[in-house]
Amino acid sequence: MFYYFLYPLREQWFVFNIFKYITFRSVGASITAFLVCLILGPAVTRWLKTLSAIGSTEREHASQIHVLYKDKKSVPTMGGILIIIGIVCASLLWGNLSSRLLLISVATLIWFGMIGFIDDYLKVKRKSSRGLRSMGKLAGQVAWGAALGWYLYHDPEFYGVLYVPFLKDAVIYLGIFYIPFVILVLAGSSNALNLTDGLDGLAIGCLMFAAGAFSIISYASGHVVFADYLHIPYFAESGELTVFCSAMVGAGAGFLWYNAYPATIFMGDTGSLSLGGALGAVAVCIKKELVLLIVGGIFVWEALSVMIQVASFKLRGKRVFLMSPFHHHLQLKGWPESKVTIRFWIIAFVLALIGLSTLKIR
Repeated sequence: MFYYFLYPLREQWFVFNIFKYITFRSVGASITAFLVCLILGPAVTRWLKTLSAIGSTEREHASQIHVLYKDKKSVPTMGGILIIIGIVCASLLWGNLSSRLLLISVATLIWFGMIGFIDDYLKVKRKSSRGLRSMGKLAGQVAWGAALGWYLYHDPEFYGVLYVPFLKDAVIYLGIFYIPFVILVLAGSSNALNLTDGLDGLAIGCLMFAAGAFSIISYASGHVVFADYLHIPYFAESGELTVFCSAMVGAGAGFLWYNAYPATIFMGDTGSLSLGGALGAVAVCIKKELVLLIVGGIFVWEALSVMIQVASFKLRGKRVFLMSPFHHHLQLKGWPESKVTIRFWIIAFVLALIGLSTLKIR
């Protein structure tokens, strides 16, 4: 919005020319999203408490960790609403709204946020950990992924191509299978982040590192000189995703202010599903789907730990971990919650650096 209203005023005063630059608008988006979450945080928390939006912290087949959450039974959930508001406001204010990739990412955030909101609402209403049926959530994720995959598949700029990191000019042509691949990326990233959201500040902190890495990758992909120098695919509109990813980082920092241990608000599925879906959409839009496996390695491992646990129990009748996702395994091993969270943040930071290295190492 600022781009349309303030940038044209450069003819009257050259200072307004600064709104042309994505770097400046990205910083503005990050600060705006941070301030929105920071300022609205207490009001949203009080509002959710008024609505009795207190999610159940007890899970079936997980009685061994219930004692670890006895002090969290009064913490409101659905705080993802706050994150979504911060990201959307910042993106609309600072982004160039003629960029369809920016609009796709914002729309994905909202769509997955609605799925998560319905899930959280049903959990709160029923006063249990059972919300929207798994098939219901998956259907919503698949529907959006299929629509996005179909749209991009018929775009000559994308057309079912998958780029392999670390290998120069390594391209896999998926053809029509690109559509189910997009579904897999969006649903996978959304559910993986959702599984990671189990400790105060864990998911949002890791998300900030991943979004920060993708903000840099998006900028390089949308800058013709950098893209040519790095020999990566150039997408003219992807630069605006730098604004979106920066808004995710800022909103994450603002939310972490209240979600850090001991948390006074939880993001719930409203936040985890929406952020995971949005991160997947960004990866798809800049053709860095496989890099997402690296940058989002924490989310990938958390999801894999669940799949390994389930498969092992069904096939062997034995569990590999004390409990899944993996962060609960570490808790039962005696690790304090804050220690698990901070060490996961450190790993997420290293993975973000490795993801960035794919821009040059090939």
